[in-house]
Amino acid sequence: MTGCSPAFRPMGAALLSTIGAAVMDVILHLGAHRTGTTTFQHYVREHADDLGQQGTGFWGPWRTRKSVFPGLFPGPAAAKRLSLQTRAQGRVQLLAARAADLGLRDLLVSDENMIGTPRACLRARTLYPAIGERLARVSAAFGGKVSRVVLCVRSPDLWWSSVAAMTVARGHPVPQPRTFEVISNRQRGWRDVITDLSCAVPDAHIEVLPFETFAGRSDSVLAAALDRAVPADRNALWLNRSPDLPKLRGVLLAQGADPAQLPEGQGRWHPFTPEQTARLADHYADDLHWLTAGADGLAHLTEDKIRTSADKNLPPDQKTRGQAHDSGQGHIKGNMA
Repeated sequence: MTGCSPAFRPMGAALLSTIGAAVMDVILHLGAHRTGTTTFQHYVREHADDLGQQGTGFWGPWRTRKSVFPGLFPGPAAAKRLSLQTRAQGRVQLLAARAADLGLRDLLVSDENMIGTPRACLRARTLYPAIGERLARVSAAFGGKVSRVVLCVRSPDLWWSSVAAMTVARGHPVPQPRTFEVISNRQRGWRDVITDLSCAVPDAHIEVLPFETFAGRSDSVLAAALDRAVPADRNALWLNRSPDLPKLRGVLLAQGADPAQLPEGQGRWHPFTPEQTARLADHYADDLHWLTAGADGLAHLTEDKIRTSADKNLPPDQKTRGQAHDSGQGHIKGNMA
C-alpha cells in the first residue's frame, strides 16, 4: 500500500485570487483511461445547453490540455523552471474564478490525463504511480475547492490489454512478454490508486464506478458525478475503442515492424497468459470487496441496481472516433465555461 502524497496549497497570487471568489464546486471526472472517457466527454458536449441551464460548466481535454493545465505537472521543462508550475496554478485559479463569475454552481472537469498517461503506466508497469502528486497539484490549483471526484475502475487484465493495444496503435513498440508477467505480479491495484487519491483530495467525496456496470452509459456516469438527474443518452456511441488484432498487425506492417509479434486470429488482443489473468482477476476481486465493504471510509462504490452486469456487447455504431473527431473544441456551448 502506498503512502499519502503531500498536499500542495495555493500561494501568492493563486491564494489572493481565491479571496472573494464566488462559491462554485469543482467536480473532477478522472476516467480512468479505457473506461469510456471519450464517449462520456462527447455526450457532455452534446448536452451543453441543458447542463448550462442547470448551472453546470464543463472543461474537457480540448481545453484543459491546451489552455488550462500546461506547466502544472512535473516534467523536464517544469523541473528546470519551477515558475511554470506557479504560473499554471495561477492560470487555473483565474479561469475558475471567471467560471464562478458566470454564476455557475459547479464546474465539471473531465480529463483522464490528470492522473497520468497509459504510456507512463506501461513504462512503470503499474497503475498510475504518480496519481497522488498529480491530483494534489490539481486540487491546489483549484484552491482546495474540489468537492467530488469520479473514478471508473475496470478489470485489470482487460484494462492493461486495452492500454497495450492503444499504445501499439499509436506507434509505440509491442511490450515484451516479461512486461505482462511483471504487471500481473504487482501488488498495486485500484485500492492503492484510490488511497493515493484520497490523500491528495482529503476533503472531496470520491465516487467509484465499475466499468463492467457503467460501460456505454454516459448519462449514468454524469448522474453519479453531479448527484442529480441528467439528460438521457440516446445515442449509444462507443468512441475510441481498442483496435483489434487485424488492425494492430496492419499498424505494425505499415511501420515496417514484424506483425508476427502479435498472435494470429481475430478479435481483442489479450496478451496475458491464463495464469496471469487469474492473478489479476483475484486482485480485482479483492479491490471490489474492499470497496463494497466501505473502502475504509475513503470512497463510495456506486452499485447500479438497474443493471447488475454488463451487456455482452458494448454499444454499436461509431466505434472508431476519438477526441480529435468530437465537436466542441475548447469551450462548450451556451453558459458552459
